[in-house]
Amino acid sequence: MSIADHEESHARRAGGRSGRRERRAVAAPSLPTLIRKTPVLNMASEEAVERIHDAACTILEEVGIEFRDDEAIAMWKAARTKVDGHRVHIGRDQLMELVSQIPSEYTMHARNLERTVTVGNDKSIFVPMYGAPYVRDLEGRRRYGSLEDLNNFHKLAYMSPALHSTSSIICEPMEIPVPRRHLHIIQSALTHSDKPFMGIVTAKERAEDTMRMAGIVFGDDFVRDNTVLTSVVNCNSPLVWDQTMLDALRVYAAHNQPCLISPFALCGASTPASSAASVAQCVAEALAGLAFTQLVRPGSPQVMGQFMVAVDMKSGAPMGGTPEAAHMMMLYGQLARKYKLPWRTSGFHVGSKVNDAQAGYEANMLMHAAILSGANYIWHVAGWLEAGLSCGYSKFVTDADQLVGWYKYAQGISFDDFDDAMEAVREVGPAGHFLGTAHTLEHFEKAFFTPELMDFNSFEQWSAEGSLTMEQRGNAKARAMMNNYVEPSMDEAKAEELAEFVARREKELPDSVN
Repeated sequence: MSIADHEESHARRAGGRSGRRERRAVAAPSLPTLIRKTPVLNMASEEAVERIHDAACTILEEVGIEFRDDEAIAMWKAARTKVDGHRVHIGRDQLMELVSQIPSEYTMHARNLERTVTVGNDKSIFVPMYGAPYVRDLEGRRRYGSLEDLNNFHKLAYMSPALHSTSSIICEPMEIPVPRRHLHIIQSALTHSDKPFMGIVTAKERAEDTMRMAGIVFGDDFVRDNTVLTSVVNCNSPLVWDQTMLDALRVYAAHNQPCLISPFALCGASTPASSAASVAQCVAEALAGLAFTQLVRPGSPQVMGQFMVAVDMKSGAPMGGTPEAAHMMMLYGQLARKYKLPWRTSGFHVGSKVNDAQAGYEANMLMHAAILSGANYIWHVAGWLEAGLSCGYSKFVTDADQLVGWYKYAQGISFDDFDDAMEAVREVGPAGHFLGTAHTLEHFEKAFFTPELMDFNSFEQWSAEGSLTMEQRGNAKARAMMNNYVEPSMDEAKAEELAEFVARREKELPDSVN
C-alpha cells in the first residue's frame, strides 16, 4: 500500500468526505494547561542544592558577568551594583531581592481566550521547536525552510491538541530578507493559529514590531495589562549577556511580557566538563538576566530557562538525549523551585537526522526528565531534528501524537472510577471477560492512551498495509492534517490592519542587514 493509499484508507475509516466536512466544521481541539500530578524527582540533596546556589552567587560576586550594553550598565550603576567596565559583580543579597519580585506563575492569553494557558508552579505547557534553517519535507528531502513550510507548521501546531502554543520561528522562511523576515513569522503565527505564540528577539526594532502586531490583534489596552506572548533570550555562555539579547529583553520586560532567560551551554565547551558545575554556571547566568529584568520593570513575569547539552568530545557536536542532560535538567528544576520561579527546559531536542529509533530514544530520555523535574515551559517538543538545524514534518506530527500520552502520564493515576471498576470484577467473576460490562462501555474510550501513529497490528496486517515506517506514517498524517486545516477566524478589520502594517514596514526596512 502506498502512502497515498494509506491516507485514503484513513479518510474512509474516518467517514470519507462527509467525515472530513464534519471535522472541518469543528474548531481544532486543544487540551488545557497541564496540571501535573506526578511527583517531582529531586536528583540531589538539599545540601547539594545549597552548594550549587552558593557557587552561583559566588561566581556573580567574585568572577562577575559581562553585560555588553551601555544602557544596561547604566541601569546596574543606578542600582548601586559594583561595575567594572562591562563586568558586573552582583551581590547575593541584591540578586535574591530582585529575583524574588518575579511571580511564581503567569497567565499567557491566546487570541482565542479558550486556549489561554498558565505557566508556573504545578502547571506546564508544551511548545513546538524554534529556529530551524532546514526542513525535512514530506518527500524526505533536507532543504532550506520556506514561508510555506512555516505556515504549514503553524497550521499543524494549531491542530495538535497537546501543543499549547504555536511558537514562532519553527523554521526560518529563508527566501525572505532577514530584516523583514520577522514580520511574516509573526503574521503567520497570529493568523494560522489562535493559540499563544512567541516573539522575535534578533533586534530591538523586531521586538518592537512584534509588540505592535500583538497590539493590533489583541488591542493595545489589553496588551498593556496582560501577557500575550513569551520570548526567549540566550546568555552567551560563559558569562556574557550581549546587546542584541538585552535590547529585546528590555522591550518585552517593559511591556510586561515574559522571556525565557536561558543560558545556551554546550557543556564541556562553554562550561566545565562537569554536570554539577555546568548547572552552577548556568544558574548564575540565568539569575543575572532575571535580576536585570526587574530593573526594567519590577514584578514583570519571567521564566528561568536553560539549554544545557553535553558536547561529544570526539567531534564537538552537541548531544541531545544523554543521561547527563537529564541529570542537569532535574538539578536545575530543584534550583528553580528553591527560587519559586517558573522554569523552562526542552523536551525532544534530539541529535537524530530523521524520525527513527535514535530520535525516539533521545526524546524519551529528555521528556521523562522534563516531566519528573517539574518543568513549566517545555519547549522544542515538536519537529526538532539534528540538534535543531532541521524541523521534520513526520517528526512534528509524531511528537505531537506522543505528547497526548505524555500529558496523560503527567496527570498521574486517577481513582475516580475505581469503585465502579471493582464492581465490574464482582460482576464478571472468574474466567469471564470485561468487554461488555457497563464500566468498560462507559470508560473504554478514555481508559488507555492509544497513539494514532504507532502500529500495534500483526506483522501480516502491517505488511498488507504497506509495511510503512514511522517516517512514512508521520508524513501521511501531516498531509492529512493539512488537507483538513481550516484557518481560525480573526476579526476582518484586525486582519486588514495587520496586513497593512506588514506591508508598510516591508517598505521601510532594508533588503539586507547592514
